[in-house]
Amino acid sequence: MTVEDYYRVLEVPANSSIEEIKKAYRKKARLYHPDINPEPVAKDLFIAATEAYEFLISYHEKIGDDKKAYDQAMDDWKKYRQNRSHYRATVYARSSYNTFKNTQFYKTTRIFDVTTIVFSLIISIMVICYTIYGYTFRLKHPIPGLEKPSVFAFIMLLVLGMIFFTVSFIYLKAYIETSKKLKTKS
Repeated sequence: MTVEDYYRVLEVPANSSIEEIKKAYRKKARLYHPDINPEPVAKDLFIAATEAYEFLISYHEKIGDDKKAYDQAMDDWKKYRQNRSHYRATVYARSSYNTFKNTQFYKTTRIFDVTTIVFSLIISIMVICYTIYGYTFRLKHPIPGLEKPSVFAFIMLLVLGMIFFTVSFIYLKAYIETSKKLKTKS
């Protein structure tokens, strides 16, 4: 398989970040894990998704855009895939979903989700606070020769901060609900 094939397996664009790859893998794992999906093809799709995830994560962490390193990584990966990756994915497919979701392999994607949500909440609050502070500061301390600060820019930044905060809060709420469901099923 080529790198492009692995991106296709996870259904992510070739310029995806590690975060997007982890999120796509988690979706595929939930969709194709044999405990959840009884279809015969689900096991093979789960194995392919796990292999793609392992390769793309190691590819992004080690290579970047270096062509020579890419060729070496592909050779190394082919050897590695024949041994460990396929075996590991097969073991995950045989295990129960509850056992699988308790592995470190699966937990890293959940950890990344919560950190992303927390950072987006912090950034949205900072945007709102600095917008208000900056506008009031400019009103109290005008710069000689410049006009007053734009009310339109103030309102647009405030609305943008509020939208970002709302979306982040919705994601946090969904994450908490999902965590509660996972705990009750365990």
